[in-house]
Amino acid sequence: MITVSRNDTSVVGRWWWTVDRWTLGAILVIMALGIMLTMAASPPAAERIGAESFHFVRRQLLFLPVALGVLLISSMASPRMVRRLALLIFAASLLGLAATYVIGPEIKGARRWLSLPGFGTVQPSEFVKPSLAVISAWLFAQKKLNPSFPGYLLSTVLFAVVVAMLIGQPDLGMTIVVAAVWAGQFFLAGLPIWVVGFGVLGALGSMVGAYAMLPHVQSRIDRFISPDAGDNYQVNTALEAFSNGGLFGRGPGEGTVKALLPDAHTDFVMAVAGEEFGLITCLFIVSLFIFVVLRSLSRSMKETSLFIMLAASGLTIQFGLQAAINFASTVQLMPAKGMTLPFISYGGSSAIAVALAVGMMLALTRERAGLGEAA
Repeated sequence: MITVSRNDTSVVGRWWWTVDRWTLGAILVIMALGIMLTMAASPPAAERIGAESFHFVRRQLLFLPVALGVLLISSMASPRMVRRLALLIFAASLLGLAATYVIGPEIKGARRWLSLPGFGTVQPSEFVKPSLAVISAWLFAQKKLNPSFPGYLLSTVLFAVVVAMLIGQPDLGMTIVVAAVWAGQFFLAGLPIWVVGFGVLGALGSMVGAYAMLPHVQSRIDRFISPDAGDNYQVNTALEAFSNGGLFGRGPGEGTVKALLPDAHTDFVMAVAGEEFGLITCLFIVSLFIFVVLRSLSRSMKETSLFIMLAASGLTIQFGLQAAINFASTVQLMPAKGMTLPFISYGGSSAIAVALAVGMMLALTRERAGLGEAA
């Protein structure tokens, strides 16, 4: 058995005794559940595209160790290193977003991905989310420290550029997550109440505009308000799967929903969990996400550095909001939205991007007494 002494002053030793091991443990459990559910949900999806049954399982088993490595390495970074890493990733991701308009393949009417040889498709917007949260936190904090610094303006410009590029793809779901995280950080930074009012009006106006101008958004909202307004096949099938699973499920491999839902291994993976493993397992998964969010927010709010507090809170909100959207759309508590469940849904770029976000969150919420790390 490998043990780490409290007197160990190496990078790993100091990391082990300062990182939030409870949150790290919960994340590892979520990853393990993700492997189990990918094995349960993905074979029919692989067969539909003419691949062998465990095609997606093998790919996920390649992605997750990389994601775990990214998480662990980034969680050892100092706040200054986190900030610099976020800046590099943001610049690269912004270039990637721009490239999707030129060389990105069109899938289901949207250009959100780039094809990389040997890796498959990468979604640059997945990496914009965490990096923008960290950069905005630093800009907000600098504005508080130096009132003459145009932190609010610079952050607003970066946010507007990202939102414009996301809407152009179009990717309304990602836009909502980015906007919610940015607005939450702005609020925590102490923005004036009149700005809050304008922000709420702007958000409502944006939603009305999206409904009027984007046919797929209009269709999803209409189907949510009135189920008879269109095809609700995936959502209705998912709800039926939960009903069939009951409290304890039908048993591993005994579910049928994975053969009926095209996105059973991605957006609707919780439907597979509900049918095969039951409501108890689903509630356990939800409780793990709630635990990570509440514990991380609690630790971030204790920070004395405004930058660390805002960045860690933004990354935590992002992680929790993405999970909440997936849960809510699966059980028809909100209009259907293609949003993966962190570490559980199949997806390489999603897993690595979420790992980066969680790693930076763990790095920022480490106990800093005696570390001597600059914020």
